[in-house]
Amino acid sequence: MKWFVYILSINDGKYYIWSTINLENRIKEHEKWEVKSTRNKKPIRLIFYKEFKEIKKARRIEWLLKKLKKREYVEKFMDWKVF
Repeated sequence: MKWFVYILSINDGKYYIWSTINLENRIKEHEKWEVKSTRNKKPIRLIFYKEFKEIKKARRIEWLLKKLKKREYVEKFMDWKVF
């Protein structure tokens, strides 16, 4: 089973980081205003995603990126593509 960690750019200049099993469906939910945390932050733009084979690894990366919180770390992660 595939898991995805994805990063959205939202209108206030911040990043939204999450993980999901169905990336296409989740992005549609964001676009249809069905996700509470991005509902009032249009426009959104998918700027990065990474596929993982294990939920444990995807959730760990998601947690790590959220914990770091600094824009520079998130941007370095998107450039590294090491995971």
